Amino acid sequence: MALRTTASLILVALAMVSGAAAQTPAPLRLSFADAVRRAAGTAPVVELAGLRSDEAQARVRQARAALLPSLTASAAWLNRDFNKNSLGIKFPSIPGSPGLPDLIGPFNTYDSRLQVTQTLVDFSSVGRVRAARAQAAGARAEGGAASEAAAGAAALAYLRTARAEAVVGARQADSAIAAELVTLAEAQRRAGVSAAIDVTRARTQLVVAAGALVVARNQRDRARIDVARALGLDPATPLALTDTLTAGMGAADTPATPDSAIALAVARRPDLAAEEARADAARRTAAAITAERLPRLGLEADYGSNGPRVGSSIGTGQIAVQVTLPILDGFRREGRAAEQQAVVRESAVRTRDLTQQIAADVKGAFLDLGAAAAQQTIAAERLRLAQDELAQARERFKAGVAGNIEVIDAQASLIRARDTDIDARFAAAAARVNLARAVGLARDLH
Repeated sequence: MALRTTASLILVALAMVSGAAAQTPAPLRLSFADAVRRAAGTAPVVELAGLRSDEAQARVRQARAALLPSLTASAAWLNRDFNKNSLGIKFPSIPGSPGLPDLIGPFNTYDSRLQVTQTLVDFSSVGRVRAARAQAAGARAEGGAASEAAAGAAALAYLRTARAEAVVGARQADSAIAAELVTLAEAQRRAGVSAAIDVTRARTQLVVAAGALVVARNQRDRARIDVARALGLDPATPLALTDTLTAGMGAADTPATPDSAIALAVARRPDLAAEEARADAARRTAAAITAERLPRLGLEADYGSNGPRVGSSIGTGQIAVQVTLPILDGFRREGRAAEQQAVVRESAVRTRDLTQQIAADVKGAFLDLGAAAAQQTIAAERLRLAQDELAQARERFKAGVAGNIEVIDAQASLIRARDTDIDARFAAAAARVNLARAVGLARDLH
């Protein structure tokens, strides 16, 4: 009776979890490579980086506008009168003429005009265009860095979910073994070759296994939510992972030695390219500020018609070439140039530190990869021995030469061995992903 009650409670708990899952729509089937590609292309951080790149490209067009023609059309009507004495000019009086009155007007003036300006020579504006282009290149490199980071984050989230899936499978296997041991203990008690305490111990292990299975399923579902968020999906989107923690998961075409991997990382890492682009933009901005001391040559022209009435307006125009030479602006220009030089030096420090960090990342990833391979070998052997131990303990209990305490101890060893094996496979896959991220190949993971 107690056995049926315990089994019923376990079945009800598991049915509630299964029933909740059954009410969800068909899951989105997702492979490891699909997750990486989706995150690298459509994750929110990648979209935001793309928009920042568009902003930087728009700033290039803004800077280029200073070198392109400017055309303006205007039309005006003016009605005015004025005091001639306000001009400060003494108008001579003509004998026999009443002379000009003090108040002249009111009168109308109509004027319509087209105005054109064109910069002919402006070294400072040319420098600002080059600086804006360097900033746009930096923004594109930052977009690549965001894509790399999103791909790496999605890869690790997928691995954690695959690990949670493996833990669920292990807990299901534990529950099946526990249920089998309960049946065996009941049979042994009925045959009179074991005590009632053996049945109680077996039922206790069954309940513990059922509780561990519930926890494992909850952790798996939470890990799936993390994957959905890493991909920019609705957290409620049901996912079905098609890849498991196999030996090849998280692989990329990375070099086999640390030195070659470091050389490739220095050439490929987009965050390093972004920092170098920021330094280039700062240098070009400083050069543009220095070029402000040089003369600027511009052309101005306008043509239109004006007159007291629209019908009697006549065409007028002018053309001018202007040379501007800045002399002194209160040393503001020198301060701006000094600021940009400091930015260049800061970027040089960050570039040197980032290069050293890249080398540290690559070497650390190789160390983790080697340790994970050794752990996998040890964990696989431990799992095999734990399975043999459980089989031998079960045979001894079935033969009546030992109680089921040996079986329970062997089962606990098998549980730990399974977890160790899962952790070792996860660590190896994570090490491969981290190596790809260190080299700058996270988007090429498969």
